[in-house]
Amino acid sequence: MLMPKRVKRRKQQRGRMTGRANKGNVIAYGDYGLMAMEPSWVTSNQIEAARIAMTRYIKRGGQVWVDIFPHKPVTKKPAETRMGSGKGSPEYWVAVVKPGRVLFEMAGISEEAAREALRLAANKLPIKCKFVKKEDTEGGEN
Repeated sequence: MLMPKRVKRRKQQRGRMTGRANKGNVIAYGDYGLMAMEPSWVTSNQIEAARIAMTRYIKRGGQVWVDIFPHKPVTKKPAETRMGSGKGSPEYWVAVVKPGRVLFEMAGISEEAAREALRLAANKLPIKCKFVKKEDTEGGEN
């Protein structure tokens, strides 16, 4: 499971996910990618499940890059706890994903295999995604 090695502040505010991604919106390493179409928090478990689904499909061919990292802690108060008495403790970590963000990249395999592997990965994620090629994202979409 992905999480930061160390953090300066353990608890963060929730924030907002308005607008489109203005960084991480181009394919930087591979030839094919999976792009988010809607905003969401993607948990570290979901990222790992998608990564396993992709690598299992392509067996040992090709390369896979995970372009998102869960930096944001999500806190939760224990069950059956009265209101008040401060904020809960961190339970899991999420990556903030905005529309247009490239989540995963692949290279070294055919387009059909990449399309199917990324489809399997998209099924593990809580958002709508689309398959993109490197030439589709050149110059950055804003």
